[in-house]
Amino acid sequence: MCEANAYLIIEDQEAQLVMESVDTVEPEEDGLRLVNIFGDQKFLKARIESLSLVDHKVFLKALTT
Repeated sequence: MCEANAYLIIEDQEAQLVMESVDTVEPEEDGLRLVNIFGDQKFLKARIESLSLVDHKVFLKALTT
């Protein structure tokens, strides 16, 4: 399996798991749309902070306005 878990970082807080088994990360106008292998979707006002492909982790940074 090649899916990853997505974690959201808000300001200087510890990364929190927001979705497991993420298969797709798509850019949207105001953020990112995550889709997991079960078809569940989540929209986050965030940007990609980093990827750890060996560990199957996607780290997202919350956008502040």
